[in-house]
This record gives sequence, C-alpha cells and structure tokens, in this order.
Amino acid sequence: MTRSATDGATPRGRSRRNFAGSRPVMDDVARLAGVSKQTVSRVLNDNPAVRAETREAVLDAMRSLGYRPSRSARSLASGRTRMLGVISFDAARYGPASTLTAINTAAQEAGYLVSSIALDTADKDTVVRAVDRLSAEGADGVIAIAPQRRVGRALAEARLDTPLVTLDNALGDGTPMVSADSRAGARAATAHLLGLGHATVWHIAGPTGWTSAEQRLASWRETLEAAGAEVPEPFLGDWSADSGYALGRRLARRPEVTAVFASNDQMALGVLRACHEAGRRVPDEVSVVGYDDIPEAAHLLPPLTTVRTDFAELGTRSLRLLLDRLDGTDGPRTEPVVPVRLVVRDSTAPAPAPR
Repeated sequence: MTRSATDGATPRGRSRRNFAGSRPVMDDVARLAGVSKQTVSRVLNDNPAVRAETREAVLDAMRSLGYRPSRSARSLASGRTRMLGVISFDAARYGPASTLTAINTAAQEAGYLVSSIALDTADKDTVVRAVDRLSAEGADGVIAIAPQRRVGRALAEARLDTPLVTLDNALGDGTPMVSADSRAGARAATAHLLGLGHATVWHIAGPTGWTSAEQRLASWRETLEAAGAEVPEPFLGDWSADSGYALGRRLARRPEVTAVFASNDQMALGVLRACHEAGRRVPDEVSVVGYDDIPEAAHLLPPLTTVRTDFAELGTRSLRLLLDRLDGTDGPRTEPVVPVRLVVRDSTAPAPAPR
C-alpha cells in the first residue's frame, strides 16, 4: 500500500522516489535543492544566468533522487522538444548510411533525439508528407540527406516552415547546406593518374541527376582539358558493382585504356573484376581509382587507390549547422565544405611502356 504525502516522513527505501511512490519529478528536485521549478528548468536548459552554486545544488538533487529529465521537462524553458528529424534517400548506400549514423551520434552528444525517415521517391508530395510527419512528432528542425537534384527541387517547391539543412544539394533559397568537395576529389584522382604518365584517364561516372556524380564528371573533364589530354567519352554507371563490372568489361577490351577513374568504390570493384577476367593486370597494365574509401577498399586485391570522404564529418557539420539555425546564430559557425583526401594504394602505378 502506497503512503500519501499526508502520512508524514518519506518511507524507508524511497529516497529516490517522490511521496506518491512514482518516479521523481521536477517539483521533487526543486524542493530538495531549495529552489523554484523555473530554476530547475533553467539548469536543464544550460541557462548561463544560473549561479554556479545554485546549478551544483540542483544537479546534486537530481543525482540524489535519481531524476532523469524527460523531453517535455527540457522543453519548458527553451520551447524545444530536443528532437530533430532526418530525411534520407537511398539510405542503404554507404555514404548516406554513414552520414546518418554520424548525425545520430552527434545529436545524442548534444542532448537531442533523432527521428529519421527513409524515402524511396523524391516527389514534392512525398517530401511534404515526410516533413509534416516530423513536424507532428515535434521536430525542432530537419536535416535532408539529399544527393539527387530532384530531391532538392522537391524540397524547394515544398516551401517548408521548419528550419532545414541539406546535404549535397543547394536549394538556391539561402537554405544552409553541407557537402564534401567532390570537385577537388575528382581533380586529385585524375591528376594522380596523369602524373603517373598515363596519356588520359577514362571515367565511369555516377548516374545523371546526382549532384556529386555531376561535379566529379565536370572536374574530371576540366582536369584533362587543363592538362591538354584527350577527353574520352565517359561511361555512365548506377553506383553498383554490377554496373562497374559491365562497363569495365567494355573498357578492358580496349588496349588504349590504361587508367580508369570510377565515381565510387563499388563501381571500381566491378572494374577490378572485369580487368582480372580479361587478363588485364592491375596496376601493371591498367590503373584504377575509386571514390569514398569504403572500409573494404584497403582489403581488395590489389588494395584500391581512392578518394576518402569523411562521412562522419559531414553528419557532424550538418548537425552543428542546424543547431546554429535553432540558436539564431548570425551566420554559420560551421564550414559548409568538407575536404576530401586522395589515398594512394596498390591499384595505381606508372603507365605501361608503349608496345
């Protein structure tokens, strides 16, 4: 039988409960610390106006009672739910999946929960429904992992009221964006192969409509033109190892092909297999460069030269940028472009001597 507050002293063994026997609440913390409920709210929301000794008294009371603040308690002073939304497309792919993991980790460290929605289509109605759902759940802001241009168009047409940050897709309306430097990555990959003495570099691009694929394609072409090298017709893949293999078989049949730059590591993996089956040795006869530096890249035969994208940093910066918006910071404190790095391994070598 539960004793009521009118029964007098708190029963033995209930020092971590309020008088009703339920979980401790904010009123219990305020009573034990000798402060108001509003002061407890200010401590929960890191209000700098709270004196250090008062803050410590409140925190001591929380620890003594075993108090765990709820999202609703944290929102009392700030007007926030401490929950963020994430919309992702092609979430099963390495890049979006790694970025989403980083956003979740950074959000937890900042005291936020994340509600994510993975979409298969990117039309305006689908995007609007996703944002409406996140808004109904109380999301303070939304991050859209939007690698395709049609996703950007849908977001722009939706005219959302919720604070928004996008990844890899500029909406053209001032919405903050974070992206990896795809142009610099493609330039480094192409220049590396040219520097090894290859007359030109053949390219397997990602699918049309993907921002990163289009930027890498354009930078590959510009780098060849700047070097005075021939610009071969690019091959269009779909990011999969299967497409890299199919296109790699066509390239492997051409003796003039000595250097291939694939727009992601999965397609480069398909090229490696195609060259092996065609008897074209990598890197002695054909050098291959990928993009992204997936965890398996260093363990392929041969280990793959690739451009490393720091997806964890992409996720972390996008979260910081959104928090800047929520805090009303004047101008972004977060650099929106994440640098990339060429990682040279054994799949590239000097061009073979002419026969």
